[in-house]
Amino acid sequence: MDSNEVRRQWAERSGEYSPEYYAYYGPDERSETILHHLDRFVDRDARVLELGCSSGRHLAHLFDNGFENLSGVEVNADAFDVMAETYPDLFDSGTFYHDAIENVAEDFEDDAFDAVYSVETLQHLHPDVEWVFEDLARITADLLVTVENEGEGDSQSSGPAVNYVREDVPLYYRDWNRIFTELGLVEVDAESDGRDTTRVFRAT
Repeated sequence: MDSNEVRRQWAERSGEYSPEYYAYYGPDERSETILHHLDRFVDRDARVLELGCSSGRHLAHLFDNGFENLSGVEVNADAFDVMAETYPDLFDSGTFYHDAIENVAEDFEDDAFDAVYSVETLQHLHPDVEWVFEDLARITADLLVTVENEGEGDSQSSGPAVNYVREDVPLYYRDWNRIFTELGLVEVDAESDGRDTTRVFRAT
């Protein structure tokens, strides 16, 4: 499976893990985690970007708590129709990019966003596009938060280990501390809930 196939799977996703699926469940404990860390480090007028925003449940939680300068990247076009129906105020006020993360990030200026975050999204990026991690560090002016499944151990010597969710969705286990600290960010917090590891990085 190459990066094009991975993108196609998410662009055409329906049913489980689709934009409708996430809108149905709405904001969750991970939404609260993102809000908590943004509250700690940035102001309410911060420029915030979510990587893989789907139908917007995490952004909607930020919006409801006073963050208004919100943007999102999402490869699935259906997500924006679901967002317009489920979170119309967010849809009307936010800035959204229908494209793959790697296609959008390289066009942003340095320090384009005060805060950038991902929730179980970077773990699905194919090794072919790992170069985008450098762009993510580059566009982060202050805060980067990753909420990702890192698996067990570090297999970076031969590339990330991969697991398949429901036999068709690839999940790549990566050491996000190593990746982003090597790109110049400083990790200031980390915690695991048994499934995902939340890491908080600050730009220097």
